[in-house]
Amino acid sequence: MNKKQNWIDQRFPLTKTWNEHLAKYYAPRNFNFWYFFGSLAILVLVLQLVTGIFLTMYFKPDAANAFTSVEYIMRDVEWGWLMRYLHSTGASAFFVIIYFHMYRGLLYGSYKAPRELIWLLGMALYIALMAEAFMGYVLPWGQMSYWGAQVIISLFGSVPVIGPDLLVWILGDYAVGDPALTRFFSLHVVALPLILVVLVFLHIVALHAVGSNNPDGVEIKKTKDKDGIPKDGIPFHPYYTVKDIMGVFVFLIIFCSVLFYAPALNGYFLEHANFVEANPLQTPDHIAPLWYLTPFYSVLRAIPPMFGSQFPGVLAMFVALLILAALPWLDRSPVKSIRYRSSPFKWALGVFVISFVVLGWLGMEPVTPRNVLLARICTFLYFAFFILMPWYTSIGKTKEVPERVTE
Repeated sequence: MNKKQNWIDQRFPLTKTWNEHLAKYYAPRNFNFWYFFGSLAILVLVLQLVTGIFLTMYFKPDAANAFTSVEYIMRDVEWGWLMRYLHSTGASAFFVIIYFHMYRGLLYGSYKAPRELIWLLGMALYIALMAEAFMGYVLPWGQMSYWGAQVIISLFGSVPVIGPDLLVWILGDYAVGDPALTRFFSLHVVALPLILVVLVFLHIVALHAVGSNNPDGVEIKKTKDKDGIPKDGIPFHPYYTVKDIMGVFVFLIIFCSVLFYAPALNGYFLEHANFVEANPLQTPDHIAPLWYLTPFYSVLRAIPPMFGSQFPGVLAMFVALLILAALPWLDRSPVKSIRYRSSPFKWALGVFVISFVVLGWLGMEPVTPRNVLLARICTFLYFAFFILMPWYTSIGKTKEVPERVTE
Protein backbone atom coordinates (compact mmCIF):
# COMPACT_ATOMS: atom_id res chain seq x y z
CA MET A 1 0.00 0.00 0.00
CA ASN A 2 2.88 2.37 0.79
CA LYS A 3 4.42 1.72 -2.63
CA LYS A 4 1.07 2.44 -4.32
CA GLN A 5 0.61 5.59 -2.26
CA ASN A 6 4.13 6.80 -3.11
CA TRP A 7 3.50 6.06 -6.79
CA ILE A 8 0.35 8.20 -6.70
CA ASP A 9 2.01 10.98 -4.66
CA GLN A 10 4.79 11.27 -7.25
CA ARG A 11 2.17 11.97 -9.89
CA PHE A 12 -0.64 13.62 -7.92
CA PRO A 13 -0.48 15.39 -4.51
CA LEU A 14 -3.00 13.07 -2.85
CA THR A 15 -1.40 12.83 0.60
CA LYS A 16 -0.50 16.52 0.58
CA THR A 17 -4.09 17.49 -0.27
CA TRP A 18 -5.48 15.14 2.38
CA ASN A 19 -3.22 16.61 5.05
CA GLU A 20 -3.73 20.27 4.08
CA HIS A 21 -7.51 20.13 3.94
CA LEU A 22 -8.42 17.38 6.44
CA ALA A 23 -5.91 15.48 8.57
CA LYS A 24 -3.59 18.41 9.34
CA TYR A 25 -6.00 21.28 8.81
CA TYR A 26 -6.39 22.71 12.30
CA ALA A 27 -9.82 24.13 13.06
CA PRO A 28 -10.83 25.95 16.26
CA ARG A 29 -11.83 23.56 19.03
CA ASN A 30 -14.94 25.56 19.99
CA PHE A 31 -17.14 25.02 16.93
CA ASN A 32 -20.81 24.81 17.86
CA PHE A 33 -24.17 23.95 16.24
CA TRP A 34 -23.92 26.74 13.64
CA TYR A 35 -20.87 25.14 12.04
CA PHE A 36 -22.77 22.09 10.80
CA PHE A 37 -24.26 23.92 7.83
CA GLY A 38 -21.13 24.21 5.69
CA SER A 39 -20.70 20.44 5.42
CA LEU A 40 -24.47 19.95 5.06
CA ALA A 41 -24.44 22.34 2.08
CA ILE A 42 -21.85 20.13 0.34
CA LEU A 43 -23.95 17.04 1.12
CA VAL A 44 -27.09 18.55 -0.43
CA LEU A 45 -25.14 19.82 -3.45
CA VAL A 46 -23.99 16.26 -4.16
CA LEU A 47 -27.56 15.03 -3.66
CA GLN A 48 -28.84 17.58 -6.17
CA LEU A 49 -26.19 16.68 -8.74
CA VAL A 50 -26.83 12.92 -8.47
CA THR A 51 -30.63 13.15 -8.58
CA GLY A 52 -30.39 15.75 -11.36
CA ILE A 53 -28.39 13.33 -13.51
CA PHE A 54 -31.08 10.69 -13.02
CA LEU A 55 -33.92 13.08 -13.88
CA THR A 56 -32.10 14.30 -17.00
CA MET A 57 -32.21 10.76 -18.39
CA TYR A 58 -36.02 10.95 -18.68
CA PHE A 59 -36.87 14.65 -18.90
CA LYS A 60 -37.70 16.09 -22.33
CA PRO A 61 -36.78 19.80 -22.58
CA ASP A 62 -39.46 21.03 -24.95
CA ALA A 63 -42.72 22.81 -24.25
CA ALA A 64 -44.86 20.05 -25.76
CA ASN A 65 -43.44 17.20 -23.65
CA ALA A 66 -41.82 18.70 -20.53
CA PHE A 67 -44.83 18.37 -18.22
CA THR A 68 -45.71 14.93 -19.59
CA SER A 69 -42.15 13.69 -19.06
CA VAL A 70 -42.26 14.81 -15.41
CA GLU A 71 -45.53 12.90 -14.98
CA TYR A 72 -43.90 9.89 -16.63
CA ILE A 73 -41.02 10.08 -14.15
CA MET A 74 -43.47 10.31 -11.25
CA ARG A 75 -45.79 7.49 -12.33
CA ASP A 76 -44.00 5.03 -14.63
CA VAL A 77 -40.24 5.20 -13.96
CA GLU A 78 -39.21 2.87 -11.17
CA TRP A 79 -38.32 4.99 -8.12
CA GLY A 80 -38.78 8.06 -10.32
CA TRP A 81 -41.09 9.68 -7.77
CA LEU A 82 -38.35 9.37 -5.16
CA MET A 83 -35.72 10.97 -7.41
CA ARG A 84 -38.07 13.83 -8.30
CA TYR A 85 -39.02 14.50 -4.67
CA LEU A 86 -35.40 14.19 -3.53
CA HIS A 87 -34.52 16.87 -6.08
CA SER A 88 -37.42 19.23 -5.35
CA THR A 89 -37.25 18.85 -1.56
CA GLY A 90 -33.45 19.04 -1.78
CA ALA A 91 -33.70 22.43 -3.48
CA SER A 92 -35.62 23.89 -0.54
CA ALA A 93 -33.35 22.11 1.94
CA PHE A 94 -30.36 23.65 0.16
CA PHE A 95 -31.67 27.16 0.73
CA VAL A 96 -32.61 26.46 4.35
CA ILE A 97 -29.01 25.37 4.94
CA ILE A 98 -27.53 28.28 2.99
CA TYR A 99 -29.62 30.84 4.91
CA PHE A 100 -28.52 29.35 8.24
CA HIS A 101 -24.92 29.30 6.97
CA MET A 102 -25.11 32.99 6.02
CA TYR A 103 -26.77 33.86 9.33
CA ARG A 104 -23.87 32.22 11.16
CA GLY A 105 -21.53 34.45 9.17
CA LEU A 106 -23.48 37.48 10.39
CA LEU A 107 -23.51 36.24 13.99
CA TYR A 108 -19.78 35.68 14.27
CA GLY A 109 -18.44 38.23 11.78
CA SER A 110 -17.06 35.60 9.41
CA TYR A 111 -17.01 38.20 6.62
CA LYS A 112 -14.49 40.46 8.38
CA ALA A 113 -10.75 40.54 7.64
CA PRO A 114 -8.97 38.36 6.69
CA ARG A 115 -12.01 36.50 5.27
CA GLU A 116 -13.40 39.07 2.84
CA LEU A 117 -12.67 36.89 -0.20
CA ILE A 118 -14.39 33.90 1.40
CA TRP A 119 -17.52 36.03 1.86
CA LEU A 120 -17.40 37.33 -1.72
CA LEU A 121 -17.04 33.81 -3.10
CA GLY A 122 -19.92 32.73 -0.88
CA MET A 123 -22.08 35.54 -2.25
CA ALA A 124 -21.19 34.50 -5.81
CA LEU A 125 -22.27 30.98 -4.83
CA TYR A 126 -25.55 32.31 -3.44
CA ILE A 127 -26.35 34.24 -6.64
CA ALA A 128 -25.43 31.27 -8.84
CA LEU A 129 -27.60 29.03 -6.66
CA MET A 130 -30.56 31.39 -7.03
CA ALA A 131 -30.16 31.35 -10.82
CA GLU A 132 -29.87 27.57 -10.79
CA ALA A 133 -32.98 27.21 -8.64
CA PHE A 134 -35.06 29.60 -10.75
CA MET A 135 -34.18 27.87 -14.01
CA GLY A 136 -34.89 24.47 -12.49
CA TYR A 137 -38.22 25.82 -11.23
CA VAL A 138 -39.25 26.61 -14.80
CA LEU A 139 -38.43 23.16 -16.24
CA PRO A 140 -41.48 21.12 -15.03
CA TRP A 141 -43.60 23.48 -17.19
CA GLY A 142 -46.52 23.62 -14.78
CA GLN A 143 -48.83 26.60 -14.44
CA MET A 144 -46.73 28.38 -11.83
CA SER A 145 -43.47 27.51 -13.63
CA TYR A 146 -44.71 29.11 -16.82
CA TRP A 147 -46.31 32.20 -15.32
CA GLY A 148 -43.57 32.71 -12.76
CA ALA A 149 -41.05 32.73 -15.61
CA GLN A 150 -43.31 35.06 -17.60
CA VAL A 151 -43.45 37.60 -14.76
CA ILE A 152 -39.84 37.41 -13.57
CA ILE A 153 -38.18 37.38 -17.00
CA SER A 154 -40.39 40.19 -18.28
CA LEU A 155 -38.79 42.43 -15.64
CA PHE A 156 -35.63 42.54 -17.73
CA GLY A 157 -37.67 44.31 -20.38
CA SER A 158 -37.99 47.31 -18.03
CA VAL A 159 -34.26 48.10 -18.25
CA PRO A 160 -33.94 51.46 -20.05
CA VAL A 161 -32.80 51.48 -23.70
CA ILE A 162 -31.65 47.84 -23.93
CA GLY A 163 -34.62 46.22 -22.14
CA PRO A 164 -36.67 44.97 -25.11
CA ASP A 165 -33.63 43.58 -26.94
CA LEU A 166 -32.30 42.04 -23.71
CA LEU A 167 -35.64 40.30 -23.15
CA VAL A 168 -35.66 38.77 -26.65
CA TRP A 169 -32.03 37.71 -26.22
CA ILE A 170 -32.80 35.89 -22.94
CA LEU A 171 -35.96 34.21 -24.24
CA GLY A 172 -34.80 33.49 -27.77
CA ASP A 173 -38.33 34.56 -28.75
CA TYR A 174 -40.90 37.23 -28.00
CA ALA A 175 -42.57 35.23 -25.21
CA VAL A 176 -41.79 32.38 -22.82
CA GLY A 177 -41.86 29.23 -24.91
CA ASP A 178 -39.86 26.35 -26.29
CA PRO A 179 -36.59 28.30 -26.94
CA ALA A 180 -36.56 29.66 -23.37
CA LEU A 181 -37.22 26.21 -21.90
CA THR A 182 -34.38 24.69 -23.93
CA ARG A 183 -31.98 27.45 -22.88
CA PHE A 184 -32.91 27.15 -19.23
CA PHE A 185 -32.45 23.38 -19.39
CA SER A 186 -28.94 23.67 -20.79
CA LEU A 187 -27.96 26.29 -18.20
CA HIS A 188 -29.56 24.36 -15.34
CA VAL A 189 -27.99 21.03 -16.27
CA VAL A 190 -24.55 22.00 -17.60
CA ALA A 191 -23.35 25.58 -17.15
CA LEU A 192 -24.55 26.54 -13.67
CA PRO A 193 -23.65 23.22 -11.96
CA LEU A 194 -20.10 23.62 -13.28
CA ILE A 195 -19.99 27.17 -11.94
CA LEU A 196 -21.33 26.01 -8.56
CA VAL A 197 -18.73 23.23 -8.25
CA VAL A 198 -15.88 25.60 -9.16
CA LEU A 199 -17.11 28.25 -6.71
CA VAL A 200 -17.44 25.66 -3.92
CA PHE A 201 -13.86 24.55 -4.59
CA LEU A 202 -12.59 28.15 -4.49
CA HIS A 203 -14.65 28.88 -1.37
CA ILE A 204 -13.08 25.94 0.50
CA VAL A 205 -9.55 26.70 -0.71
CA ALA A 206 -9.90 30.34 0.38
CA LEU A 207 -11.27 29.22 3.76
CA HIS A 208 -8.41 26.81 4.40
CA ALA A 209 -5.85 29.42 3.34
CA VAL A 210 -6.77 31.86 6.14
CA GLY A 211 -8.37 29.39 8.57
CA SER A 212 -11.86 29.03 9.96
CA ASN A 213 -13.51 31.64 12.14
CA ASN A 214 -15.03 30.59 15.48
CA PRO A 215 -17.76 31.75 17.91
CA ASP A 216 -15.24 33.93 19.75
CA GLY A 217 -13.80 35.56 16.66
CA VAL A 218 -10.28 34.75 17.92
CA GLU A 219 -7.58 34.02 15.34
CA ILE A 220 -6.14 30.69 16.51
CA LYS A 221 -3.08 31.04 14.25
CA LYS A 222 -1.75 33.79 16.53
CA THR A 223 -1.08 31.36 19.40
CA LYS A 224 0.99 28.34 18.37
CA ASP A 225 3.14 25.79 20.17
CA LYS A 226 6.79 25.06 19.46
CA ASP A 227 5.80 22.82 16.51
CA GLY A 228 3.79 25.59 14.86
CA ILE A 229 0.43 23.99 15.71
CA PRO A 230 -2.35 26.32 16.97
CA LYS A 231 -2.88 25.71 20.69
CA ASP A 232 -6.63 26.18 20.30
CA GLY A 233 -6.89 24.05 17.16
CA ILE A 234 -7.66 20.39 16.56
CA PRO A 235 -7.30 18.40 13.31
CA PHE A 236 -10.44 18.56 11.21
CA HIS A 237 -10.18 14.80 10.69
CA PRO A 238 -11.20 12.80 12.61
CA TYR A 239 -12.72 15.20 15.16
CA TYR A 240 -14.96 17.34 12.99
CA THR A 241 -15.66 14.68 10.37
CA VAL A 242 -17.20 12.58 13.18
CA LYS A 243 -19.09 15.60 14.51
CA ASP A 244 -20.37 16.45 11.02
CA ILE A 245 -21.55 12.86 10.51
CA MET A 246 -23.75 13.28 13.58
CA GLY A 247 -25.15 16.48 12.03
CA VAL A 248 -25.77 14.59 8.79
CA PHE A 249 -27.85 11.95 10.60
CA VAL A 250 -29.98 14.60 12.32
CA PHE A 251 -30.46 16.42 9.01
CA LEU A 252 -31.43 13.19 7.21
CA ILE A 253 -34.07 12.41 9.84
CA ILE A 254 -35.71 15.81 9.30
CA PHE A 255 -35.20 15.74 5.53
CA CYS A 256 -36.68 12.23 5.12
CA SER A 257 -39.63 13.12 7.35
CA VAL A 258 -40.53 15.92 4.94
CA LEU A 259 -39.63 13.85 1.87
CA PHE A 260 -41.87 10.88 2.69
CA TYR A 261 -44.75 12.58 4.49
CA ALA A 262 -45.05 16.10 3.04
CA PRO A 263 -42.82 16.56 -0.05
CA ALA A 264 -44.89 19.52 -1.28
CA LEU A 265 -45.16 20.93 2.29
CA ASN A 266 -48.64 22.31 1.61
CA GLY A 267 -47.49 24.21 -1.46
CA TYR A 268 -44.34 25.78 -0.02
CA PHE A 269 -41.90 23.31 -1.61
CA LEU A 270 -44.06 22.37 -4.62
CA GLU A 271 -46.93 24.72 -5.42
CA HIS A 272 -50.38 23.32 -6.11
CA ALA A 273 -50.63 25.12 -9.46
CA ASN A 274 -47.49 23.36 -10.67
CA PHE A 275 -49.31 20.02 -10.74
CA VAL A 276 -51.33 21.42 -13.66
CA GLU A 277 -49.78 21.72 -17.12
CA ALA A 278 -48.83 25.22 -18.28
CA ASN A 279 -51.64 27.07 -20.05
CA PRO A 280 -50.67 30.40 -21.68
CA LEU A 281 -54.37 31.32 -21.93
CA GLN A 282 -55.20 30.93 -18.22
CA THR A 283 -53.42 33.08 -15.64
CA PRO A 284 -53.28 31.76 -12.03
CA ASP A 285 -55.03 33.83 -9.37
CA HIS A 286 -51.74 34.59 -7.63
CA ILE A 287 -48.28 34.41 -9.19
CA ALA A 288 -45.25 34.14 -6.92
CA PRO A 289 -41.88 32.36 -6.98
CA LEU A 290 -40.96 29.68 -4.49
CA TRP A 291 -40.23 30.75 -0.92
CA TYR A 292 -36.44 31.05 -1.21
CA LEU A 293 -36.73 33.84 -3.81
CA THR A 294 -39.64 35.73 -2.24
CA PRO A 295 -37.72 38.19 0.02
CA PHE A 296 -36.23 39.90 -3.03
CA TYR A 297 -39.50 39.58 -4.95
CA SER A 298 -41.16 41.51 -2.10
CA VAL A 299 -38.57 44.27 -2.44
CA LEU A 300 -39.45 44.47 -6.14
CA ARG A 301 -43.17 44.77 -5.41
CA ALA A 302 -42.62 47.31 -2.62
CA ILE A 303 -41.11 49.90 -4.97
CA PRO A 304 -43.81 51.74 -6.96
CA PRO A 305 -43.41 52.11 -10.74
CA MET A 306 -41.93 55.38 -12.00
CA PHE A 307 -43.05 56.91 -15.31
CA GLY A 308 -44.89 53.69 -16.08
CA SER A 309 -41.73 51.58 -15.69
CA GLN A 310 -41.02 48.87 -13.13
CA PHE A 311 -37.27 49.45 -13.46
CA PRO A 312 -36.88 51.15 -10.01
CA GLY A 313 -38.26 47.99 -8.37
CA VAL A 314 -36.03 45.75 -10.48
CA LEU A 315 -33.01 47.87 -9.57
CA ALA A 316 -33.92 47.75 -5.85
CA MET A 317 -34.28 43.97 -6.03
CA PHE A 318 -30.78 43.50 -7.47
CA VAL A 319 -29.26 46.07 -5.10
CA ALA A 320 -30.88 44.24 -2.15
CA LEU A 321 -29.06 41.10 -3.27
CA LEU A 322 -25.70 42.61 -4.19
CA ILE A 323 -25.41 44.86 -1.13
CA LEU A 324 -24.75 41.76 0.96
CA ALA A 325 -21.33 41.55 -0.69
CA ALA A 326 -20.39 44.94 0.82
CA LEU A 327 -20.63 43.75 4.45
CA PRO A 328 -16.85 43.37 5.02
CA TRP A 329 -16.34 47.07 4.29
CA LEU A 330 -19.48 48.41 5.98
CA ASP A 331 -18.82 46.81 9.37
CA ARG A 332 -16.51 49.07 11.45
CA SER A 333 -16.68 47.10 14.71
CA PRO A 334 -13.34 46.20 16.30
CA VAL A 335 -14.70 42.74 17.24
CA LYS A 336 -16.15 39.94 15.13
CA SER A 337 -18.40 37.78 17.27
CA ILE A 338 -21.83 38.82 18.50
CA ARG A 339 -20.72 37.56 21.94
CA TYR A 340 -18.61 40.72 22.32
CA ARG A 341 -20.57 43.15 20.12
CA SER A 342 -22.31 46.28 21.33
CA SER A 343 -26.08 46.38 21.88
CA PRO A 344 -26.85 48.52 18.77
CA PHE A 345 -25.50 45.79 16.49
CA LYS A 346 -27.52 43.08 18.25
CA TRP A 347 -30.71 45.10 17.86
CA ALA A 348 -29.93 45.91 14.23
CA LEU A 349 -29.26 42.25 13.39
CA GLY A 350 -32.50 41.19 15.08
CA VAL A 351 -34.53 43.76 13.14
CA PHE A 352 -32.79 42.75 9.89
CA VAL A 353 -33.60 39.05 10.36
CA ILE A 354 -37.25 39.80 11.19
CA SER A 355 -37.61 42.12 8.19
CA PHE A 356 -36.06 39.50 5.88
CA VAL A 357 -38.40 36.76 7.12
CA VAL A 358 -41.44 39.03 6.82
CA LEU A 359 -40.41 40.00 3.28
CA GLY A 360 -40.19 36.31 2.44
CA TRP A 361 -43.70 35.72 3.79
CA LEU A 362 -45.14 38.76 1.99
CA GLY A 363 -43.68 37.54 -1.31
CA MET A 364 -45.97 34.51 -1.12
CA GLU A 365 -49.07 36.57 -0.27
CA PRO A 366 -51.41 38.44 -2.68
CA VAL A 367 -50.83 42.15 -3.26
CA THR A 368 -53.07 44.14 -0.92
CA PRO A 369 -52.69 47.71 0.44
CA ARG A 370 -51.74 46.30 3.88
CA ASN A 371 -49.15 43.90 2.43
CA VAL A 372 -47.64 46.60 0.22
CA LEU A 373 -47.30 48.97 3.20
CA LEU A 374 -45.72 46.25 5.32
CA ALA A 375 -43.34 45.33 2.48
CA ARG A 376 -42.23 48.96 2.17
CA ILE A 377 -41.54 49.19 5.90
CA CYS A 378 -39.53 45.94 5.85
CA THR A 379 -37.67 47.03 2.70
CA PHE A 380 -36.70 50.27 4.46
CA LEU A 381 -35.47 48.31 7.50
CA TYR A 382 -33.59 45.87 5.25
CA PHE A 383 -31.61 48.62 3.50
CA ALA A 384 -31.18 50.58 6.75
CA PHE A 385 -29.25 47.62 8.19
CA PHE A 386 -26.55 48.12 5.55
CA ILE A 387 -26.65 51.89 5.08
CA LEU A 388 -26.40 52.63 8.81
CA MET A 389 -23.92 49.84 9.57
CA PRO A 390 -20.79 52.08 9.56
CA TRP A 391 -22.49 54.17 12.25
CA TYR A 392 -24.06 51.64 14.62
CA THR A 393 -21.04 49.27 14.48
CA SER A 394 -18.75 52.09 15.63
CA ILE A 395 -20.84 53.15 18.64
CA GLY A 396 -21.70 51.38 21.86
CA LYS A 397 -19.50 49.48 24.24
CA THR A 398 -17.99 46.19 23.11
CA LYS A 399 -16.76 43.48 25.47
CA GLU A 400 -13.12 42.51 25.73
CA VAL A 401 -12.25 39.61 23.42
CA PRO A 402 -10.23 36.83 25.12
CA GLU A 403 -6.77 35.97 23.79
CA ARG A 404 -7.67 32.27 23.59
CA VAL A 405 -10.92 30.63 22.52
CA THR A 406 -13.44 29.72 25.21
CA GLU A 407 -15.48 26.52 25.50
